[in-house]
Amino acid sequence: MSGRERILGRVRRALADVTPAEGPYERAVARDYAREHGERTAEETVRLLAENLADYRAIVHRCDAEELPLLVMRLLAARGSGEVLVPPGLPPEWLAAADPVRIHDRAESTPHRLDRVGSVVTGCAVAVAETGTIVLDGSPDQGRRRISLIPDHHICVVRVPAQVVSSVPQALERLDPARPLTWISGPSATSDIELDRVEGVHGPRTLEVILLGRPPSP
Repeated sequence: MSGRERILGRVRRALADVTPAEGPYERAVARDYAREHGERTAEETVRLLAENLADYRAIVHRCDAEELPLLVMRLLAARGSGEVLVPPGLPPEWLAAADPVRIHDRAESTPHRLDRVGSVVTGCAVAVAETGTIVLDGSPDQGRRRISLIPDHHICVVRVPAQVVSSVPQALERLDPARPLTWISGPSATSDIELDRVEGVHGPRTLEVILLGRPPSP
């Protein structure tokens, strides 16, 4: 018996007591697990996200819509990126002040060509405060998965508080499982058996997250 057959057998046995009268699996299986640990205001949730992103070695910025184009320009200039990869539905005003050549993702673009692009700018689908995780789902402002994995520098814009949730279960409620989901917790990194950390192995070496939205006035 293969590993696949053993796993499917366990799933079938686990669902054996779910009768047709109980309805589809999504309703028959209890989903009463905790969706949030403690009560937080929207601003507290955003602050927790920023703290956990920084713990994962992401570089976090915060600005409003008016400041965003200049901030993106400064980040690209500091990186020295001559070209920036742009998903098809990225709001044009985000790059209104930027100088680099815009490279649009096309089906014929090879990985070698995309690897020569210094930076990529995307939006996101949702961000999880408790884990410091950003999720991309291939929407027009994020583009295909490969454009956020090949360039060495990723600038990701998160609209706050609208796109920020406390926990992974809350994020899953917003996401379509049929879409190509990419879960990002800090820059790409791995460690060998001696725990020597190496960044940039499976994706960008540098992740900069812009929290788009001003905190409330004190």
